[in-house]
Amino acid sequence: MSSSAQGIPGLPDLTHPIELVQFGTQALKASLLLVFLVVALGVAIALISFSLRLSKPEQVIFIGEWAVGYSQLLRGLQHLTLVLILLIPGFFLCSTLSNRYHHWEQGKVAQVAQTVAGERLEQFAPQVRYSIQEPYSYNTQINGKIVKVNQTREITRFLMLAGSQIQVKLDQSVDVPGRSSIYQANYTADYKVINQLKDINNFFFEAPPPNGYTLLASYKVERDGTRLQPTNAGNYSFPFRLQPGEETTFRVTYQAQGGPRWVYSATGQLLSNFRLTAIANFAPADFASGIVPNEIKVDGRSTQFTWKFDDNVSVKNPFGVFTNTEPIRHTGVIVRLLLLAPAIFLWWILLLYLSLPMSFKNIAIAASIFFACLLTLTYLARVINAQLAWTLISIILLFLTWGLGASRSASLAAIICTIAGAVLPVFGLLIPFSGLTLSLAGLLCAVWLAVRHWYGWYSLHPKDQRL
Repeated sequence: MSSSAQGIPGLPDLTHPIELVQFGTQALKASLLLVFLVVALGVAIALISFSLRLSKPEQVIFIGEWAVGYSQLLRGLQHLTLVLILLIPGFFLCSTLSNRYHHWEQGKVAQVAQTVAGERLEQFAPQVRYSIQEPYSYNTQINGKIVKVNQTREITRFLMLAGSQIQVKLDQSVDVPGRSSIYQANYTADYKVINQLKDINNFFFEAPPPNGYTLLASYKVERDGTRLQPTNAGNYSFPFRLQPGEETTFRVTYQAQGGPRWVYSATGQLLSNFRLTAIANFAPADFASGIVPNEIKVDGRSTQFTWKFDDNVSVKNPFGVFTNTEPIRHTGVIVRLLLLAPAIFLWWILLLYLSLPMSFKNIAIAASIFFACLLTLTYLARVINAQLAWTLISIILLFLTWGLGASRSASLAAIICTIAGAVLPVFGLLIPFSGLTLSLAGLLCAVWLAVRHWYGWYSLHPKDQRL
């Protein structure tokens, strides 16, 4: 996992033990403070009522009304307290899930980026090096006089390759611990060299192995069928003699492992009579660096890419083959949904309260179902499309919501509230047209409440209207 694949800074995550202890401590202090305020207010009212029991009847009536109002307030606060008790753990659950999903999403992006721009097997074009003696002069001072000195120095030059015929066969291994994949490359290349110089016949053929390999086997350089030996161990420079006007051919072969990509780099040289055929024996494979091949052939799970350059073509970027992956789109959608989920839950519960009688048991069950659906969506969206996942989950949510009503009319009211207050808002946050979908959901909620309370077009059964 990449070090950059981290959670959202500052967002609570209950998988972190230190944060979990801090949240528990703060929740305990807040609960004790709330209990103390409620008890203190009740004791104050009781003391005032006791002290005024012998007072005038008007004062007794006033205190009695105050006590009755306080008891009604406490009964009303029971539902609010239950909603808050359900909302706070729900918020921490959603924040933890959003952190985990963000962590997983960024890790997936980093893994895909590694296959595109990470390790790779990079084969550099060989070079034909030679040296010449070049005269040069400089001025110096001898015995107080300016003297011009003429000398020669050795200059390294390179001879352009007259032709390159390259074939590489690539196999992929994905069952490698700690790696997305590795390539097994079987490389064969024939390079033609023509001595177009008049007075130079000593050259060095420099053919380094691919950069980034983890295993290199059967590396061999041949000249016209004769194997060449390097001048020093670990030095891939091979001396040879070639008379002016003559030509010769070098063959380079090897088997290498490494990278999740294979690319060929021209190292700034002009490519002439160049042909590279890369055969990828896996799917899906695609060409790298945006250098479009001249020919692509697909045969089952094997894809053959061919690049042809006839005369003096400069290719700046390395080009080759990589394992194509599905693009990661719509990142951060689930994270945004989870952060807004507590607000959707509050809106849904408020819509239910305004539409049909709700008991403590029903509120607790509804909240459990809602957050369980979000939890299922979070992990199901890693496997299938998020919109499809929420469609399947919504069917289950609506089926379970039917049980909120004691009659058919109450159950239909619960279904309408769930569609307008939960299903559509969540679905709206999963699609590109979020604003339009949320607006339609809000309009549906307003129309439903108007029909339910103002116009009386939809009325519940009498037994459903009692708490």
